[in-house]
Amino acid sequence: MSHIELNIKDAQSFLTQKPESLQEKVNHLHQVIHEKTGQGNDYLGWLNLPIDYDKSEYNRILISAERIRKNSQVLVVIGIGGSYLGAKAGLEFLNEPFKKNALEIVFAGHQMSGHYLSNLLDYLKDKDFSINVISKSGTTTEPAIAFRVLKKALEEKYGKEQAKTRIYATTDKKRGALYTVAKENGYEMFVIPDDVGGRFSVLTAVGLLPLKAAGIDTDQILKGAQDALKRFSNPDLKVNESYLYAVVRYLLYTSGKKIEMLVGYEPNLLYLNEWWKQLFGESEGKDHKGLFVASAGFSTDLHSLGQYIQEGERHLFETVVSVKNSKKDVLIPEEENDLDELNYLKGKPLSYVNAQALKGTMMAHKDGLVPNILLTIPQFDAYTFGYLVYFFEKACALSAYLIDVNPFNQPGVEAYKKNMFALLGKKGYENILK
Repeated sequence: MSHIELNIKDAQSFLTQKPESLQEKVNHLHQVIHEKTGQGNDYLGWLNLPIDYDKSEYNRILISAERIRKNSQVLVVIGIGGSYLGAKAGLEFLNEPFKKNALEIVFAGHQMSGHYLSNLLDYLKDKDFSINVISKSGTTTEPAIAFRVLKKALEEKYGKEQAKTRIYATTDKKRGALYTVAKENGYEMFVIPDDVGGRFSVLTAVGLLPLKAAGIDTDQILKGAQDALKRFSNPDLKVNESYLYAVVRYLLYTSGKKIEMLVGYEPNLLYLNEWWKQLFGESEGKDHKGLFVASAGFSTDLHSLGQYIQEGERHLFETVVSVKNSKKDVLIPEEENDLDELNYLKGKPLSYVNAQALKGTMMAHKDGLVPNILLTIPQFDAYTFGYLVYFFEKACALSAYLIDVNPFNQPGVEAYKKNMFALLGKKGYENILK
């Protein structure tokens, strides 16, 4: 299988030093990652996960996914952050737009909108559904509220005993509120490993159960990740595209670029962007350091953000994801009167036009002093998704260590929660507002 290709030629002229000048530092940090001696080393379980995953649990995932497909029209996946973005990214990456699948996957608990949840409850009234609730603690506010509400709806529809067979809990191995509830009620349970943080959990049951339930070949996802693991076990920047990507973005950051935009020209990439934003934003944004990560869907956003990217502040660079092979395409027809002046494109596939838009935009943005990194993936398939997930995870670990922050904690996330709990009147938070 072909792997992803990294092209940095449209970024090199903006670098203050050559990437290979950091090879010695990369070698050291590679050792730090693999010997687990760096900050946050308790959370490096994702590193060998594509090979060391729990095979017996994986078999239970396959069995549960089949059961969900047989007895449900809808699977509601409840989770927030890493507990939902990985699965959502995979579903969208592998989705064929407008194709109706046998099992529909919908999400809840990723925000606190009463409008959304009320409409979801209405939608589920005449549907057979199951729930996959994902939370390490079981007390994260957004998913905990959604689970409470949807569990009640499930029990009212099927009765308490039958409802228990339709709830799948992905949680801590031996503790926490959700673990306790799941044990007491006999829910089918899957584990979020202690040493894998939420944003690195796509290749655990967190991502694999919803993806398998949707009919996606999770064996191929794991195969892609396994091949990436092997390739990126060599720290040499000449062969390790993941590390080269991390080094180039680091050099752009230290040269004054403060924003990275992940850009794609296919709608299937939009939620990969969202997962990527959490992965890098939550891993690097500490101690007043780190790139601000943003994303765009081109050519759509060229008609909104394009002006700013071309001529606004020169504080950003782009990482562009290109898809080499398209499974389906459309040929542009000829029109007799040619009023829209498109006959020069007659017989051309739309993918060709999209590819020229990508090239032309990269040329224009480079001329406008916006560095561009080009990441080319072979196609939209399960293998590529798994490979790409591991590519970004490994790059993220190195990126954070390059700027000397802990890639695996998120202390800043707690600040808003404390204020929210105080405002809501949660016991123990009374003095926060003072």
